[in-house]
Amino acid sequence: MKIISHRGYWKEESEKNAIIAFERSFNLGFGTETDIRDFNGELVISHDIPNKDCISVNLFLEIYKSIDKTLPLALNIKSDGLQSKLKELLNKHEVSNYFVFDMSIPDGLNYLNKGFNVYTRQSEYEPKPSYYEKAKGVWIDEFHEHWITKDTIAHHINNNKSVCIVSPDLHKRDYLKEWNNYKDYSKSGNFSNVMICTDYPETAKTFFHE
Repeated sequence: MKIISHRGYWKEESEKNAIIAFERSFNLGFGTETDIRDFNGELVISHDIPNKDCISVNLFLEIYKSIDKTLPLALNIKSDGLQSKLKELLNKHEVSNYFVFDMSIPDGLNYLNKGFNVYTRQSEYEPKPSYYEKAKGVWIDEFHEHWITKDTIAHHINNNKSVCIVSPDLHKRDYLKEWNNYKDYSKSGNFSNVMICTDYPETAKTFFHE
């Protein structure tokens, strides 16, 4: 089980999607999920409506490349039509271990057509993932309750898809019971292409690997 941080490894709410959180995550060996939008013609990191205080995607990738560009990046696309600018930045910083996800379906098809690493989604509201055959992997979310089974994960792995699971702590639910399920699942299957995205990456590392 690979562990990635959610909006960087933040310790205070104000650190989400901030330089300190990304540096902490990468220095501790965790990839990260983050949010990409456009602001005044530039790609920026922001979950909500962006402003002048948001850091640029260019700076984010400079930090990533300077620490460890082998770590996985989950790039949550919050605005349509960013393909050309994002592709230019990924190429500039020689980023290969990444995937984009959460776009609208038409925008997602444009990412696929332009050769991006694209993950589709599966959740209670999306039981059948869009453009599944073309996607590199699946972002699996549980908004309200635990529904992911060992067979759910095995199905995707058997179809040569990578998997990234949204940890229940992102939805303010208790996570230990579900983490125990995933730990049990991993004992009987190949979880080398499975990630979990969490606000508690160090806790998850200890839980899953020590």
